[in-house]
Amino acid sequence: MKASGSKEKILKRIRKALEHKVSQPFSNIDNQNTLFTTHTEGLEMSFARNFTELGGHFMYCDDTTELTEALNLLAKEKGWKSAACKEENLIRLLEQKNFGPKICNPDNVSIETSDVGITYCEGLIARTGSILLSSRLQSGRVLSILPPVHIVIAFTSQVLSDLKDGFQVLKERYPNQLPSMINIATGPSRTADIEKTLVVGVHGPKEVYVYLVDESI
Repeated sequence: MKASGSKEKILKRIRKALEHKVSQPFSNIDNQNTLFTTHTEGLEMSFARNFTELGGHFMYCDDTTELTEALNLLAKEKGWKSAACKEENLIRLLEQKNFGPKICNPDNVSIETSDVGITYCEGLIARTGSILLSSRLQSGRVLSILPPVHIVIAFTSQVLSDLKDGFQVLKERYPNQLPSMINIATGPSRTADIEKTLVVGVHGPKEVYVYLVDESI
């Protein structure tokens, strides 16, 4: 089928333009270095500041003993009765320290009935105050979304500068196949779609806590 006159003219111009290559404009642009300024306060401090500015709750722990003590205090303060968790070594740690709320396996009970979901993460992004999650974690896809409160346990070695560093970690951690779901959670779930009024906890948890455990000692 023959192209119309105007369409044929456009195609001719395109073909003619492709015959004559031009030099790359702005060839001296550096595409390798980051566009952002470097961190001057340390990655942990940068993450904590950005995360709390977004409405998250942050706590630094010297070790796992301080972690479990802080979790017990928070659970008692909030009056939590049940916690959903699938991370096996984290469950053992909490049970050894007599964690107050009953720890439920989400495979056996409805996650929605749990007061809080406790998970690990793939990493923390200092630049944006974000939590990097994936379906390859034992917690799976929904444990960080359905309970009204999400607690993330992370370690200082997991704090990364930027998103590109997070994706590089995932490529190295899962070289054969990336997780089918990669989630970048930035603060509690929120929306302003309803009459332009900010509502928190619509599509995910209303509260997000990050406990960062020091591995340097």
